[in-house]
Amino acid sequence: MTAKFDLADLKRRMQGANQSLKHELNGLRTGRASPSLLEPVRVEAYGQAMPITQVATISVPEPRALAVQVWDKAMVGAVDRAIRDANLGLSPTVEGQVLRIRIPELNEQRRKEMVKVAHKYAEEARVAIRHVRRDGMDILKKMLKDHAIAEDDERRHLAEVQKATDQAIAEADAALAAKEKEIMQV
Repeated sequence: MTAKFDLADLKRRMQGANQSLKHELNGLRTGRASPSLLEPVRVEAYGQAMPITQVATISVPEPRALAVQVWDKAMVGAVDRAIRDANLGLSPTVEGQVLRIRIPELNEQRRKEMVKVAHKYAEEARVAIRHVRRDGMDILKKMLKDHAIAEDDERRHLAEVQKATDQAIAEADAALAAKEKEIMQV
């Protein structure tokens, strides 16, 4: 059986890498409160680890504060522990079933560290996109070798794959630039 070339599938996989990058970048703290800061937090609840969003509602009452409304009174301690153990540099204050979290101001050194982390995430996305490009090119080379397509078609498809790759990498770079600007904004 010969391999099948599907440009739409390659583009979808490249978009997946960019979606993953955007999700990673959302988790980076910029000094402004955002519910996405707590997305990676997993709470030990009812015998299993579950996302914090399944045991509480996260809101932003003011620009530098988060409020976590825990639904089950028995889970308040577990949610508090989970946030503290998540290594986000956040320490909640418990007020009944609500945890209040002040978002500390970022210093210059911490901002630069976060920019480095953002660059690392972006590079991982670029590598993933280039892997998808390589897969597409390998399929085209195999199809040419098996005489499933003509050389002209192969060249045209290779150009399409490269164009999709360039677009996906440009999108990743744009997401990185926006996040870097957001992080460095005082």
